Amino acid sequence: MLKIGFIGAGTVATALAVGLSNKGYPVVAVSSRGQDSARNLAELTSGCFAFSDSQDVADNAELVFITTPDDAIAPIACQIHWRSGHNVVHCSGADSADILEPARKAGALVGVFHPLQTFASLRQAMNNLPGTTFALEAEEPLLSRLKDMADALEGHWVELKAGDKVVYHTAAVLACNYLVTLVKLATDLWQTFAIPQEQAIKALMPLLRGTINNIDAIGIPQCLTGPIARGDTGTIKKHLSALQKVAPELVTTYQELGLKTIPIALAKGKINQKQADELKDILKQRPNKQGESNEKNA
Repeated sequence: MLKIGFIGAGTVATALAVGLSNKGYPVVAVSSRGQDSARNLAELTSGCFAFSDSQDVADNAELVFITTPDDAIAPIACQIHWRSGHNVVHCSGADSADILEPARKAGALVGVFHPLQTFASLRQAMNNLPGTTFALEAEEPLLSRLKDMADALEGHWVELKAGDKVVYHTAAVLACNYLVTLVKLATDLWQTFAIPQEQAIKALMPLLRGTINNIDAIGIPQCLTGPIARGDTGTIKKHLSALQKVAPELVTTYQELGLKTIPIALAKGKINQKQADELKDILKQRPNKQGESNEKNA
């Protein structure tokens, strides 16, 4: 197996390093702007040494992961003296392997190994890593090496082209980051009836887990429930009226999400086109300054 090194020792790097080391991969070197994080990673992986200079990682490893913040990847790729025989990989979701061009020009194989996972803490990251899908971009033989790593981490992999990366990462942000935003908006509404955020989150978590389980078990569109799935125009009107009173800044957000939900409800087959059109008419209305509704021209 190739000797592995990490430039950058954050949560992603540590989770990958520990996971790969536990599966028998030799993780031998790590560097970081913060020496404490480099030493912590080294202590968690047998035979790994912490360095203060990124070049030392490249000099001691054959497969180098650049696991820094995205904006630092290209500058680091320019600073390191690479050699033929190096394999250089970054873990950015939005960037292609093209930002590693200096390494490629020096004779190295370059690629991308992006875990489609949220890394809020190390313990959570380690628990969530099995089953994760990894987005790969590389040429052979590096591509096969990355596939083997994904398999060793008990994950799955998809192969992407350079032009796919930004849209792929946008999808990840919609599914992960903006879910957090939606839950924050929901818990803010609970505070209007004097329920604190912590209690609101605890109350909403079974609903969130049930929704995720339904997406996984029966898929979209069959997992969709709620007033739009039923064609319940009366409830939608009540929601809009209530939001106009307690959180008028959320009215347009609610309407836009509702409009995006109508095609899913149609695909599920529980509403007809007439019901869909009625829902659209309601959700296209815009409140004026006095809180009254004026229908937006289609």
